Amino acid sequence: MAGTIKPMFVVFIAVALIMSGEAAIDCDNVVSYLNPCLPYVTGKGAMGECCNGVKGLYAAAKSTPDRQTVCKCLKSLYGSYSNVNMDKAAGLPDQCGVSIPYKISFSTDCSKVQ
Repeated sequence: MAGTIKPMFVVFIAVALIMSGEAAIDCDNVVSYLNPCLPYVTGKGAMGECCNGVKGLYAAAKSTPDRQTVCKCLKSLYGSYSNVNMDKAAGLPDQCGVSIPYKISFSTDCSKVQ
C-alpha cells in the first residue's frame, strides 16, 4: 500500500503543476464581466454597473495565464466592435480604481503580461 501512495502523490503534484499554468478565465468570462461597460465604451450610455464588472474581472484574473487571456480577449473584443472608443476602454481601470499591469491597446503584447 505504501508503495502505491508515493507514485500517486507524484502524479498528483505533476498534474497540479501542469494545471497551474493554464488560465482559469476564458473570453466568455471576460464578456460576462465587461458586458455592463458596452454602453459606455460605445457612447450609448453611462458607466452604470461597469466598475463592478471591471473589479470582478480584476479579482478573478489571479494568475499570469489569466491576465494574458484577459488581455487577448480584450484585444479581440475591441477589434470586433467598430464603435468602441478605445480611449474610454483604456481608461476603465483607472476610472474604476483598478491597477492592471498593462495598457489596454491593440499594440499590447499579451504574451509579456505578468
